[in-house]
Amino acid sequence: MIILDGGMGQELIKRAGRATDLWSMQALLDAPQMVREVHDEYFAAGASIATTNTYSILPDRLLSKGLGDQLIPMTRTACEMAVAARDAHGSGLVAGSLGPQGFSYQPDQCPPAEQAAEVYADLARLHANYVDFHLLETMSSIDQARGGLMGAQLTGLPVWVAFSVSDDDGRLLRSGEPLADVLPLLKEYRPEAVLINCSSPEAVSDGLSSLVGHDFKVGAYANGFTKIHADFNSINATVDLLEARTDLGPDAYLTFAKGWAATGASIIGGCCEVGPKHIEALAEYFAEVR
Repeated sequence: MIILDGGMGQELIKRAGRATDLWSMQALLDAPQMVREVHDEYFAAGASIATTNTYSILPDRLLSKGLGDQLIPMTRTACEMAVAARDAHGSGLVAGSLGPQGFSYQPDQCPPAEQAAEVYADLARLHANYVDFHLLETMSSIDQARGGLMGAQLTGLPVWVAFSVSDDDGRLLRSGEPLADVLPLLKEYRPEAVLINCSSPEAVSDGLSSLVGHDFKVGAYANGFTKIHADFNSINATVDLLEARTDLGPDAYLTFAKGWAATGASIIGGCCEVGPKHIEALAEYFAEVR
């Protein structure tokens, strides 16, 4: 079992004590060492992968805040923090996070695949100097994933793609398209791993069976939100609109993870509101199983 790290953004917000519309990027401006500390905690908990704090470092988000000139330095800082944590730990891999253009869970706001691919290609080239593989996260439609795969593949590094599914029916992408309909796209671009992320654990459980049995690794990392608030729909939204569940402690999350493993997942970690204690529970259990 490959153990991913957990959520970065919510951990940073807890430490900073405030949420802004820059979300996880705020720490790179105010306290980059905090990012390193979160990576260190996940490695200490048993994770074998550090995901760079680059999910939100996208041109559309930065330009809207007048921070377009910060894209390259912020990307470098975020990647350097992950690499330094991996090197200090002495083992592990670094995943270069590429988040959704437009906004999370809003695939209709993403540019068409060909246009999005140009942006992802530029970002992937920046990441390639540091990371071991690219991780496309929270892809919520087939076209959104196509743009990400088109762009990320150009560096020659392995690519993982993670889809976000409907919390009401994990067999559907957030676009409403059947999750199973991504299979022709995956056959075309051949990512190394395909995951479900940033969806409720229940939805992840519903959706995983649509992905198993093919020539790619399958994985899962769920979020711990009660729901995605309707107002959380634009670059100006802040994550304090999203409420954390109170019934998803490490033991409860591990119960879901056991089910994912039984379905066929070989990569498991956590997304928003899933922290170091959750990852520690996963790492301890799956180490014993192995």
